[in-house]
Amino acid sequence: MSTTIESHDTNEIERVAGVDESLYPKTDKDRTVSAKDYIFMWIGDGVNLGNMTLGASVIVAGVATLNIFQTILAAIIAIGIISTIFALNDRPGYKLGIPYVVQLRMSFGTKGTVISSLLRGVPAIVWYGIQSWIGGTALNEIAKIVTGGSFDNVAICFVALQLFQIVLSLFGFHAIKWVETVASVVFMAALIYVFGILLTSHSTEIAQNWVQAKGSWGLPFFGLIMVFLGNYAGIFVSAADYSRELKTGLSDGKRGALYFLPITLSYGFVIIIGAMLAAATGVTNPAQALPIVIDNPYISVFVSAFIVVAVIATNMVANIIPPAYVITLLTKLKYKASVTVTGLLALGAFPWLLIQESSSKGLNMFILIYSAFLGPVISILLVDYYILRKQKINTAELYKEEGSFAGFNPAGLVAMFIGAGAAFIKVELAWIIGLVVAGTAYYLLSKFAFKGSSFKTGTIFEK
Repeated sequence: MSTTIESHDTNEIERVAGVDESLYPKTDKDRTVSAKDYIFMWIGDGVNLGNMTLGASVIVAGVATLNIFQTILAAIIAIGIISTIFALNDRPGYKLGIPYVVQLRMSFGTKGTVISSLLRGVPAIVWYGIQSWIGGTALNEIAKIVTGGSFDNVAICFVALQLFQIVLSLFGFHAIKWVETVASVVFMAALIYVFGILLTSHSTEIAQNWVQAKGSWGLPFFGLIMVFLGNYAGIFVSAADYSRELKTGLSDGKRGALYFLPITLSYGFVIIIGAMLAAATGVTNPAQALPIVIDNPYISVFVSAFIVVAVIATNMVANIIPPAYVITLLTKLKYKASVTVTGLLALGAFPWLLIQESSSKGLNMFILIYSAFLGPVISILLVDYYILRKQKINTAELYKEEGSFAGFNPAGLVAMFIGAGAAFIKVELAWIIGLVVAGTAYYLLSKFAFKGSSFKTGTIFEK
């Protein structure tokens, strides 16, 4: 059974809200992403060096905190949860055609959205910088080989790559489709090649540093699941930004498969290769570890080139569109100006500090900290949409600055901070703690503490 897509009067929305065209609800004719494009998009997003770095974090100073079975099991559990939440949270975007920053108004109000949208936008910009720095490192490897070592400047390569991505991002989802298709197919082929080299030439080191490790079934195991989850926390919380571009006529189950299959294939494979690379080389930055493993200048150029392509593909999906929508909503800038600002902000994210060998634990901690807030946000969105509103939303009201969603929703904001506060009690399990506590708090606050007529008067639902 396919989902019915609601139609909207965009002229009315423009008149009452004055929002940029990029935030209008998407109608059937506006949607250009097919199911095949969607699959390639998520494969392209999963096959990236940031995810490989997370896999490498299993190996710390040449010693594995988890063994191969534990790593794979942690990845499978995380991917199952990621795909389920994606399938649930993509529905407002798919049915109503609205972006994440507008979806937030249901639970937080037009003014309360400012805080919750920044919690998605800021980590995305930091990841934008991290991915670009890894891509700049790969681009520098190419330059060193081509120039015979006479050029060696990662900073220049980083800036050049960032400027190129800013230009490419101006074309929006139209550019994403072809970038993701090329990146996903070719880079997966390159990873299979690397996987073969690791198995045939570095099996001894991998066995000593990872396969034979005793590992832990305690906090390190569950903490790694949270890290794997937290890495996608910003993406699935803004699922509406992607599903609103997907062509209509797909059932909820089929859309769920469009997340589970490509994420399992790409994310799971990349995590394993990242751990294998770190075990074989002792280096957690994949852009530096891959040339060590391959040890062939010509093939290194090829692999490094596709590292750059994969970085661009990942940023196009996960780290450019969502924060650009946030900037558009908060500043009233046009979409193209917003993606330019996003790219410039990523230049100042200091990614070179986050991906040093000494910072691998710091990167994990960064993920856990921001997921302590994003766990509560996704929980509040799901409780609001499915339990309290029962999937019934007046879309036009979401766009009215003085409509029924105007002002702050105190229940949403209070629940978010209660959930985040609880999450920091045990930061290694931040996401799941914040999710459970915030969801429970939001339901109780909505039903009993702030029951009334409108957001503007400090209350939520009509009696």
